[in-house]
Amino acid sequence: MDAVIIPFHQAPKTDKMTNHDQKIPQQPANRSPKERLYRLGDIVFENVTRFFAFLVLATLIAILISLVITSMPSLKAFGFGFLFSDDWDPVREQFGAMIPIYGTLVSSLIAMLIAVPISFGIAVFLTEMAPNWLKRPLGTAIELLAAIPSIIYGMWGLFVFTPVFSEYVQPLIIGTLGNIPGIGALFQGPPMGIGMLTAGIILAIMVIPFISAVMRDVFELVPAVLKESAYGLGATTWEVVWKVVLPYTKTGVVGGIMLGLGRALGETMAVTFVIGNAQRFSTSLLAPGNSIASSLANEFSEAVGDLYTSSLIELGLILFLITTIVLAIAKMMLLRLGRMEGATS
Repeated sequence: MDAVIIPFHQAPKTDKMTNHDQKIPQQPANRSPKERLYRLGDIVFENVTRFFAFLVLATLIAILISLVITSMPSLKAFGFGFLFSDDWDPVREQFGAMIPIYGTLVSSLIAMLIAVPISFGIAVFLTEMAPNWLKRPLGTAIELLAAIPSIIYGMWGLFVFTPVFSEYVQPLIIGTLGNIPGIGALFQGPPMGIGMLTAGIILAIMVIPFISAVMRDVFELVPAVLKESAYGLGATTWEVVWKVVLPYTKTGVVGGIMLGLGRALGETMAVTFVIGNAQRFSTSLLAPGNSIASSLANEFSEAVGDLYTSSLIELGLILFLITTIVLAIAKMMLLRLGRMEGATS
């Protein structure tokens, strides 16, 4: 059989290529001083940011360790029973955290039930409905509310809001909601003005500026073309907000809500003024109560003895853990929403 001669330019390419066929990018042998300076700046910036990131984590761990160590006498004396006991008697050195935990969670829940819908409405109005001449002054006024110190809110709540609330609003609540079977127990009792419901309302007024400001900022980040496309298809303002704006900004919205919740959980002075500071359990939201932050503010300076002090510090540890758990739940919600994106509904 005659041999077939294939011209070189038609020869099939093999996996092995010579060094001449491979195009290897040539690195400059010597960098210029300017390039070296930029490279050094990148390295310094990377390590500085890494240092501060780990510094935040180390600070968080140090706070947790400090709280655990200083609350050790209370942990050894009461164990897990500290969480479920309603005793708080410094004379007999019997302490329990159930009433402050209950007051913290209930007042914060009331605040969020009031603040989140109002903040959402404010943000939607400012971004979708308000005329241009009203957006800036109204937005500035809301941001100024966030700059008011918490003690001012507490004083206003005690001397202005509480008398009006006890004279006009609480009797109406007791006469209407207090007579409903089932939930009526939540709205019964004398109209004293101070109490869990009052604390929740004051907290709501305090966190509304934070939540609404964050929601407004993230709503403004939605590309105009997305909203205009929805309007062009005949969508209403509510449909645009619910089906376009919220899905696009859900991470920022949840972050704003968590910011407000964190402020509500840890608020001290405003709650101390209006919650009543009573170490007793009551199902009525109109009755005086207590919270972790108000307990620490009222009693820490007067605590005598290691067990009394460590019990108060354990309350701080519990508040720390509550906040951490709430943030973890929010993160899990965001991850779940992210996995559901693109899924068939």
